[in-house]
Amino acid sequence: MGKFRPLMFLPPVIFAAIAALFLFGNFREDRDALPSAREGQPAPAVVLTQLGEEALFDDDTLRDGEVKLVNYWASWCAPCRAEHPLLEDLAAIVPVYGVNYRDQPDRALDFLDELGNPFAAVGQDLPGRMGLDWGLYGVPETYVVAGDGTIMLRFAGPITRDVIARRIMPAIEQAQAR
Repeated sequence: MGKFRPLMFLPPVIFAAIAALFLFGNFREDRDALPSAREGQPAPAVVLTQLGEEALFDDDTLRDGEVKLVNYWASWCAPCRAEHPLLEDLAAIVPVYGVNYRDQPDRALDFLDELGNPFAAVGQDLPGRMGLDWGLYGVPETYVVAGDGTIMLRFAGPITRDVIARRIMPAIEQAQAR
């Protein structure tokens, strides 16, 4: 008979721990939502450069008393292209402000020329510093910002009609009720 080795129990214990983490993740309220430390907090500083001759926005814009969306996008981002028509629909409801993230200015302007510009104002975050301050995971990401500059919702990934109905519109209504 073989000798008893405590290390032989290590693989099943590790497997059980990983399985417990996956199980816990599946029972979260919204399994698809990425956590955001920014929700409920004031929006970080707006540090953008001009994108061509497009109107630029700043910190005061985020605190002007009006609910708005801030959308991070890039011309090289295929999901940004897919969500673009929905941003145009949302722009009829609330102002949408664009942050062109780590993109070449000429390509970003071509993107807007080709697909249309749904943004009330847009700026460029070429070094990506503002995106880091906002907790950006990647593009596209959309933030609902209350009139006092508080981030009400951060949605990572391309928006869809379902996301608008289930996540964005309720956050807009909550921000308007503040």
